[in-house]
Amino acid sequence: MQASAWEAGLAVARSYAEAHGHFLPPATAVWGGDGFPIGVWAKNQRAAARKTRENAARRDAGETGLSYAGELSQERMEALDALDPGWAPQGWDVAWQRNYRLALAHTRAVGTLPTGAGELIVQGEDLGTWIAGQRAGWEQLTPAQQYLLETIGIESSGEDEAVRPVRRSQDELWERNMAAARQFRDREGHLHVPRQHREEVDGELLGLGSFIANARRRAAKLSPERRADLEDLGMRW
Repeated sequence: MQASAWEAGLAVARSYAEAHGHFLPPATAVWGGDGFPIGVWAKNQRAAARKTRENAARRDAGETGLSYAGELSQERMEALDALDPGWAPQGWDVAWQRNYRLALAHTRAVGTLPTGAGELIVQGEDLGTWIAGQRAGWEQLTPAQQYLLETIGIESSGEDEAVRPVRRSQDELWERNMAAARQFRDREGHLHVPRQHREEVDGELLGLGSFIANARRRAAKLSPERRADLEDLGMRW
């Protein structure tokens, strides 16, 4: 990677981190006016960081002749660490790290955790579903993950409650919440949803009030198609 290309990527990474409060974009993320593929760029930097750490351990063990090709320089590693010390997690994947950081930020700001699926969606992540999954799959987590979760009030659900929630993609979650929005609009004639309102769709309670509030807050970051879908239902930004 040429220095200019690296610097351009780092500038977009800095903008992303400032806007999101972390540098843990999903691989599909794009950012900036030119639609820079920041998710792919971050994935490549994490792979390079992983190779750097692995090769450093092999050199420390006495292995010689290892190429430095594909590794991150100390300067670049420090530049990314300055954006977010946890940008390249070790021991678990970036999706887990992103959800944890979003849950941590939410508890610091609000002090409470969501209790059900669809109740709180932040940056496209359903934190209620994620938290339920951590509680149900507690024994599969590393001790470090368990410790991090316990510091924000997430603990094992216990053997009697260990039922894994249905996992949905971000697109599926969006469509589910849009179904709730349509149902509310058709019944009430408007989309002025109270912040705490939960809408039942096919036997599932969805946090429609939170969904609408989050959509308004993130209006500038929604795709034109998603904005249009909400506007067709009478959404007022």
